[in-house]
Amino acid sequence: MRIDLDGRTALVTGSAQGIGLAIARTLARCGASVVVNGRSEETSQRAAEDVREHVPGAQVLGVAADLATDQGTAAVLEAVPRVDVLVNNLGIFESADPLEIDDATWRRYLEVNVLAGVRLTRAYLPGMIDRGWGRVQFIGSDSAVVIPAEMIHYGVTKTALLGVSRGFAKAAAGTGVTVNSVLAGPTHTGGVETFARSLVGDDLPWDEAQRVFMREHRPQSLLQRLIEPEEIAHMVAYLASPLASATTGAAVRVDGGYIDAIVP
Repeated sequence: MRIDLDGRTALVTGSAQGIGLAIARTLARCGASVVVNGRSEETSQRAAEDVREHVPGAQVLGVAADLATDQGTAAVLEAVPRVDVLVNNLGIFESADPLEIDDATWRRYLEVNVLAGVRLTRAYLPGMIDRGWGRVQFIGSDSAVVIPAEMIHYGVTKTALLGVSRGFAKAAAGTGVTVNSVLAGPTHTGGVETFARSLVGDDLPWDEAQRVFMREHRPQSLLQRLIEPEEIAHMVAYLASPLASATTGAAVRVDGGYIDAIVP
């Protein structure tokens, strides 16, 4: 199968590193003009240059904005008034004692992990509907279904995204626009590597530390290793393409079998 996104513009939020950057590279390889986003001009332009280095000739725009704020959202909408593919990837996580998570932290997580994507979807979806084609994706997590005891605030925001994406899919019913969420499993990013180290210690070589982390803290994984960001990006590229025209309102898993359920 050939995924062809030539002529499409894709915005990937939170794409200065990790999964978001891998998604931006992959969409660029498929021919899309890609907009990458970080909170600072430095990180945004560094991400744009990274995509150009990995995909020579790629059309890439870096837009600096804090999408957890109304001002940041307005800045992106001004710089990029139209997109065909919106990937709501922005998210934060950290380990915390559930009884010590205060209201301010809960609000921050909801603002960054949920409302940032809601605002952009609300802004871009009408144009997609008018044009009769578009793709919206929310990058979710296995934590939406298997709430981690050490970061329930993160898990709850990812659970919310399942409802958000399903609801927007209904709003776009019959229009040629699809809205889906991607349930990513434990993925090898810099942040996750730091998180894993915080649980298993710094004295082990990374390959061994990863195995210990998966065995002791993510034993449900059938893959028994961390997923690479590019593996998440492959699913996103498929869902962004015309090939996925009949997939909407779905929670599609790239979780390495982590979620112990048959459906979805």
